Amino acid sequence: MFSPLSSRQVFLTVGLVLLLPLTVLPLSPDGDFTGKVVDAETNKPIPDVVVRIENLDLTEKTSATGEFVLTRLKGGTYTLRFLHVGYQEVYKTIRISDSTNLNYIVLLTPRIFNLNEVVVTSEHSHDRFEDLADETQVLKGMELQKDLGLTLASTLKNETGIAIRSMGPAPARPVIRGLGSDRVTLSEDGNKSTDLSGTSPDHAVTVEPFSIERVEVIRGPRSLMYNSTTIGGVINMVRHEIPQEKLLDFSGIAGGYFESASLGVLGSLVTSFPLSGLNFRTEYTAKKAGNEMTPAGRLKNSESDNQSWSLGTSWVTETGFIGASYRDYQLTYGIPGGFIGAHPNGVSIEMSKQTANLKSRFSTPLKGLETIQFHVTANDYRHKEFESDGSLGADFLIRNVNGSLQASHDHSFLFDRGNFGVSFDIRDFKIGGNVYTPSSQSGNLSAFVYEARSAGNWSFEGAFRSNLDRIQPDKEKSDSRIGNIRVREFITWAFSLSALYQVNSDLSAGANLSKSSRVPTIEELFSEGPHLAAYSYEIGNPELKDESGLGSELFLYFKTESLSFLLTGFYNRLTHFILPKNTGEIDWRLILPKYQMLGVNAEFYGFESELKLDLTDNLKFQSSISQTIGKETGSGKNLPSIPPVKGQTSAIWTEDELEAGLTADYAFRQDRVDEFEEPTNGYLVWNSHLQKTLTVGNSVTVFSLSADNLLNTEYRNHLSRIKSILPETGRNFRLSVKYYF
Repeated sequence: MFSPLSSRQVFLTVGLVLLLPLTVLPLSPDGDFTGKVVDAETNKPIPDVVVRIENLDLTEKTSATGEFVLTRLKGGTYTLRFLHVGYQEVYKTIRISDSTNLNYIVLLTPRIFNLNEVVVTSEHSHDRFEDLADETQVLKGMELQKDLGLTLASTLKNETGIAIRSMGPAPARPVIRGLGSDRVTLSEDGNKSTDLSGTSPDHAVTVEPFSIERVEVIRGPRSLMYNSTTIGGVINMVRHEIPQEKLLDFSGIAGGYFESASLGVLGSLVTSFPLSGLNFRTEYTAKKAGNEMTPAGRLKNSESDNQSWSLGTSWVTETGFIGASYRDYQLTYGIPGGFIGAHPNGVSIEMSKQTANLKSRFSTPLKGLETIQFHVTANDYRHKEFESDGSLGADFLIRNVNGSLQASHDHSFLFDRGNFGVSFDIRDFKIGGNVYTPSSQSGNLSAFVYEARSAGNWSFEGAFRSNLDRIQPDKEKSDSRIGNIRVREFITWAFSLSALYQVNSDLSAGANLSKSSRVPTIEELFSEGPHLAAYSYEIGNPELKDESGLGSELFLYFKTESLSFLLTGFYNRLTHFILPKNTGEIDWRLILPKYQMLGVNAEFYGFESELKLDLTDNLKFQSSISQTIGKETGSGKNLPSIPPVKGQTSAIWTEDELEAGLTADYAFRQDRVDEFEEPTNGYLVWNSHLQKTLTVGNSVTVFSLSADNLLNTEYRNHLSRIKSILPETGRNFRLSVKYYF
């Protein structure tokens, strides 16, 4: 059980960070402007960056330690331009008086290219789709550290178009445009993450966010390289667990995290180093959190205890790499009780996962064919649910092997670049305890192709994927209470086509048309009884058809040096949309509400908008808002668990290596609800943050202090299963420290 920190320890920790922004860096000699250029994601120094003084048409280059010196500058205003072939171009305006000495840190963001399922840095110029995705659908660097929470969901909760499904802090999971479960694929370094978080709200995500370098939300054609649910999307976490570049020396990241609402603490150490011609990466992270504090009191049985470690190694040549990794993940957490269907004292869950990866990518000598890549991942996942008296209520075991073989090409036929490949997924799902879903085996075989082309002001992306799925229960039962439990086979396909037109250097407009597919899960087909930790009596439907949908999207993107604006509208229509429908009935023997799996025709439509404006060199304004409406077509009935209109507005002040901001999170009242669903009131919550970067020699330390829900406002998340008990987290101070060496 979690042991809380003493009041003395808490005050000393928070007080230390509050004093850090007052730290003064050593000054340079009079008249000189000195600085250091570092990677915005890894905080490592970047050598050979061209620093151009636009006013004087003079240039310098950064040293091997990323440092540069501009000597004998007279008082005035200067525009500095930072150029590097592997990074996005950056402009900085500085003001120098006769008595000013400066020491400056400049963060450069890598140019990112999605080749196959891995993210690599390339020297090629990237296209407008990649520019747009990198600006609007990626969380990285300083912004990622500022938003870091103890879970992936808490880290992503402020991203436009993303809502959070929760049943307590630990099992929270992202929802994209009203679509949750496995319609949103979670992957790490391009490999699909195996757990049960997509099947039930009580199941946690087995991803450690603290060591992630960047998070990508992938939609449209690129998502078909991962799965067939184009209308949902993919959330890919990049940590480079298998090193893909030759390491020259020892480096690492040491970090810590604390939050006051749960008295949660975390410690993490990541190292990278070469040894005997091989490259190694190690990681260890441990964290604990107590019961969450809300404005109405503690949320009992919401604690968690988690440890994870990994080891990755690779052999890198001039033409590619081959490597392997192993990760062990252990998590124990509580599911609160106290509402209809819930156990009075809640439920405890223990889960573990062991993952082994083998991955390789090499360039080819064949004309037009750039690279060939393969990967194989094996998972062993165990999940146990215990009642408050210690008795076992549910036991899940998954043994899973998946992989892919892919090739990428450059200019071929009509296309500038693309890739194609095949993938497979084999799963053995064993179920025990008081769960009446039969153990089953499932398999998937897929083939896919992705292509891109630019012509004049037009850019195009297209992708196609076909799938063969087979689900086989251990025992067939034609006369079960829910129907004929038998082998099910599905042949499905999906496509996506995007077009973007660059009206001028600042304005682009685009559209996407896609056909999505999804097969029902084992639980949706064969469940026939209580699910302990989900507090529900689940009735499967062996006759469910595969879910199919047509999606459309229009967007407008405007970007200058000081202003960017994105407006997106979407409409998705799905046939046989699978959802657990609350029947309004209660199984009085167990006092559990009954949920029937149904396939209905549904439509989802709405919009997303993002605005970023530099009011001055130091002051920035950001705002976003999104809305999703979900209905059954024909009847017009509201679909359950649709997030309300949700937005965020921020004012951010930056001064060299210091950033401070004030943010308002808000949501409107959600009264478009299903028949047995309660409406949720709107809310306005104030947050703030302070971020400080310090550099000494080749090391960089980043401190982030955030104060969430400053006024201790009582509000409820519409997608929370426990909102009838207590509101969301109250006033919460979050402190994270990362030391890059």
